[in-house]
Amino acid sequence: MKILWFKTIGSTNKSLFEDKENLSNKTVYAAEFQTSGKGQRENNWESAEGQNLLFSILIKPTDILAEHQFIISQAVALGIVAYLKSKGVDATIKWPNDIYVGDNKICGILIENTVNGGRLICSIIGIGFNLNQKYFFSDANNPISLSTLTDIDYAVRDELKEMLHFIFMEYDERNSSTESNYISKLYRLGKKSTFIHCATNKSFEGTIKGVDACARIIIETNEGDKSFAFKEIKYVI
Repeated sequence: MKILWFKTIGSTNKSLFEDKENLSNKTVYAAEFQTSGKGQRENNWESAEGQNLLFSILIKPTDILAEHQFIISQAVALGIVAYLKSKGVDATIKWPNDIYVGDNKICGILIENTVNGGRLICSIIGIGFNLNQKYFFSDANNPISLSTLTDIDYAVRDELKEMLHFIFMEYDERNSSTESNYISKLYRLGKKSTFIHCATNKSFEGTIKGVDACARIIIETNEGDKSFAFKEIKYVI
């Protein structure tokens, strides 16, 4: 593992992707501030300078088939949940890979995979984790930070190393139980919830049961079990 720190950068994901050919497996780009950091659904990621964890990981797998690439997302999310557990905080995974404490978002993950010949050859894993920031001013939904939860101010660079330890442990030890462990940590698993179907903007009720082989979320509805791909539905929180 090699960590390269930047005071200011446009996007750790973009820069790491541009440099990937000359970098080794498990290289990490971290920044005190990003001028164009992105989250899921093309949202901007708000972060006060020097207060949070903003980083991207380069993974160059040799043994993951393209059809199994979602295991990267599962392992990374489980690693962050384990990191939070070590701080005394119980967290869940809002499918596909946001990290929640209760109904509050503490971490976002954006993964960009490159596939060739039926195999995953490169994964850029961008992570924005609210560490010390107390106040948020954007229109982002329900953010929270670890410091707000614990009333502790953390050393950013030390916490990055600690979090990476948990992420790489989950990645290196991934096995047939990774998927079941991921499902067991899903936000609102087994609880009746309200969702919005993005294509029709209509709401419906259902109960999350898990994910299928294509990484789609499985929801039990009044019309039976249905699977939805990313961006096909939204949670009502």
